Amino acid sequence: MTDDARPDPEQFLAEAHAEAGSAAAGRGRLKIFLGASPGVGKTYAMLEEAAARARAGTDVVVALAETHGRQETAALLAQLDQIPRRVITYRDRQLTEMDLDALLARRPQLALIDELAHTNVPGARHPKRWQDVEEVLAAGIDVYSTLNIQHIESLNDLVARITGVRVQETVPDMVLQMADEIKLIDLPPKDLIQRMREGKVYMPAEAGRALGNFFSRANLTALRELALRTAASRVDAEMLALNRGSGRAASQDRLMVCLDDPATAKGLVRAGRRMTDRARIPWVVATVVTPAVEARGPSAAGAMTDALQLAERLGAATRTLRAEGDVAGAFLDAARQLNVTRLILGRSAPGGWLARLAALVHPPLTQQLLAAAKGFEVTVLDPATDRPATPGAAPARPPQRQAHDRAWFRVLAESAVATAGATLIAWPLWHILPVASLAVVYLVGVLAVAMRLGTAGAIAASILGFLAYNYFFTEPFFSLRVAADESVVALLVFTVSALFTGSLAGRLKRQVEFMRATQVRTETLYDFARRIASATTTDDVLWAAAAHIAHTLECHSLILMPRMDGVLDQVQGFPAIEEDLDPHSQAAALWAYQKNQPAGRDTDTLPAADWMFLPLATQGAPMGSIGLRFLDPARRLDPETRRLLAAVEDQIAVAVERIAVESDLERARLVSETEKLRAALLNSVSHDLRTPLVTVIGALSAVAEGGLTPAQNRDLVAEALDEARRLDRFVGNLLGMTRLGHGALVPRRDTVAVAELIGRARADLARVLAPFRVEVAVAPGTPPVLADPVLMGQALANLLENATKYAPEGSTIRIAAQTVAGGVALIVSDEGPGIPDAERGQVFDIFHRAVQGDGQPAGTGLGLAIVKGMVEANEGSVAAIDPPEGRGAAIRMILPAAAPEDTDA
Repeated sequence: MTDDARPDPEQFLAEAHAEAGSAAAGRGRLKIFLGASPGVGKTYAMLEEAAARARAGTDVVVALAETHGRQETAALLAQLDQIPRRVITYRDRQLTEMDLDALLARRPQLALIDELAHTNVPGARHPKRWQDVEEVLAAGIDVYSTLNIQHIESLNDLVARITGVRVQETVPDMVLQMADEIKLIDLPPKDLIQRMREGKVYMPAEAGRALGNFFSRANLTALRELALRTAASRVDAEMLALNRGSGRAASQDRLMVCLDDPATAKGLVRAGRRMTDRARIPWVVATVVTPAVEARGPSAAGAMTDALQLAERLGAATRTLRAEGDVAGAFLDAARQLNVTRLILGRSAPGGWLARLAALVHPPLTQQLLAAAKGFEVTVLDPATDRPATPGAAPARPPQRQAHDRAWFRVLAESAVATAGATLIAWPLWHILPVASLAVVYLVGVLAVAMRLGTAGAIAASILGFLAYNYFFTEPFFSLRVAADESVVALLVFTVSALFTGSLAGRLKRQVEFMRATQVRTETLYDFARRIASATTTDDVLWAAAAHIAHTLECHSLILMPRMDGVLDQVQGFPAIEEDLDPHSQAAALWAYQKNQPAGRDTDTLPAADWMFLPLATQGAPMGSIGLRFLDPARRLDPETRRLLAAVEDQIAVAVERIAVESDLERARLVSETEKLRAALLNSVSHDLRTPLVTVIGALSAVAEGGLTPAQNRDLVAEALDEARRLDRFVGNLLGMTRLGHGALVPRRDTVAVAELIGRARADLARVLAPFRVEVAVAPGTPPVLADPVLMGQALANLLENATKYAPEGSTIRIAAQTVAGGVALIVSDEGPGIPDAERGQVFDIFHRAVQGDGQPAGTGLGLAIVKGMVEANEGSVAAIDPPEGRGAAIRMILPAAAPEDTDA
């Protein structure tokens, strides 16, 4: 098999993934009965096929079917099960619609939903019936539906030009692509007209008007051709897909529609859709935002947003580019990055004489792209208006063109004012300065206009300045004629200088505006990222997110999170946390959270709501929803802002998830510490508690049984007493650690001599210290310390007992006291294995033990932790230091020395 004939593995993978995703999601199948016009028999054909499937055992339900008074259709409909329609009150009228919830609850195998392009009554969950069908398909229910060719969005302009009627109810082309099967219901125009005359389509009174307008033979023939071509393109698409899978064809083309004029944007989008349908290639719709475009006002921005949203509904990827002023360069750079091979442009509409004059200096976008688009296939289309021309009526100027005219009027007015002002300033200077110097005054006026209005203002001010300068200050005066040759040169120099400097000033203005806008966006994003990164709680993250969204989009924001019972609560908001949500908004917020899809205002679900809600989710389950309500009711989100908002949502979700992970880790750490504490306590019970208790019980049992000498009895009682004291010290350590942990350890500090502390500790541990040599060295002049004698006695006893556990019997334990800079140092050292350097900072941690191995002495690791807590409670410090003798371990406590007045007292 050659490379050209080898099947495309990517195609197989795409088909496998699509089938796997459809099977995993349990999505239903959609079949559309497509007709060229009303009356061809789509509903009858749908009911007839559904009745056959019902007879074959399929569970078929009619969710909605319109008979339009046709008896044959009604008779066929009566044979099938039907779901009662839902009654909706709208403007004091009772209207009926399909009961979507009842259909989902009934869950048949096949549902019949007539008139796919129908617009639902306001207040329904979705504004369009095809969106209801999407939800039904997602629930795993097969759907039969009907559609007329004039309701396809990309054919809307073409149908309007053919019939002179703009169809308002349309469905995106993706709905047609979503269909698993399309069945064309065809009827020749002659037969359809005959049915109209017989009253089988409309009532006789309506049929006469329809035959004279929409249902003319020419219109029906053209619509029939469109329907046949659409069905043929569907078959052709399937054949191309098969060919790509078998390796017989492969397409690397990509098309980009370049939108520049809001008045023609929708027409270009629809034309681009039709071209991609025929070529079966992916496509992109792009527009460039410049400071000049932003200055057009909200009407132009809204029209461009509508066009981009239409492109998304028709299945295009959208891009909003930003540039200083080189629009053509921005389009071409994006086309190269996206591997685009074909460009679609709109032909610039002819403007007035001033616009044509400006085009000489700054060519229109079409000319710039045609000159610079090397390696691209460029198609230039005539602009399509949104309203078909009415015979005998003058075409209405679109609002965007009216705004354009107003902008040019402002340019002319301000340029005339600047020129008049320059003339008034130059007139008194006429007899003082040379005539050539007066041109500088007009140049200043040109610069002033250019800084305000950009390049267009610079051109207009340059032309008016040239005329004024020639009229008033060159011979012959008060005439546009030029007598002297040097005046001609001066006028030419002035004109070139004015155009050049004005253009530079206009470009500088655009750069400043562009940099200012970029700076604002960057600062806002930086501030948001900084606040998100520094947030330590979920409330901090959500508050920063709500404030950022509200400031950036100039709206009210709201964040809702679910309770344990699944009800959404308003947890954050800006400017107010609590907002009164209408029932539609509450339902939209719940839908966005549960379905992980946008809902509410300006969406396809519950658009009657006052708020727009977007899901707040990560790769896991949804976490909540974000609500937006704009201060300007006419404002809508363009695709670029939606993508930016989606990026912000991802950051919010990641930050919330990060805090949740940190909380989980903290809980895991606490559980680990708890387990460690439990193990230590069990170890204490098994060793430090049980061992002394066994010794005490054994000694007292032996004494109670009798038969021992008095000396033996004294030894056993002494041993039992020592073990009981040991047990008392251990229990005291546990209670002391508990008091330290709860902050309840309050020392009673007093002046106490160092020798007294050492003597008390040695007396308490006399029997424990008996096997060791104890050396005490108190430096002369060592002052007393200011500490709690009971607590510090227990701390010193813990250090001595710790030394006896690790030092070999017969070795020396040293106790030294001396004056240091911080007070009085008490050092306890032994000749045991010592403490490794790496662990000297950890031996005072609770449960930590430095010596490990089979020969490890029994204990819990509480002794040194108790010492540290008691010393610090007395404003002292404790540390493990190098042993004075070079071997063993040494612990140093530094306690504050008593003041001289305290000593005297």
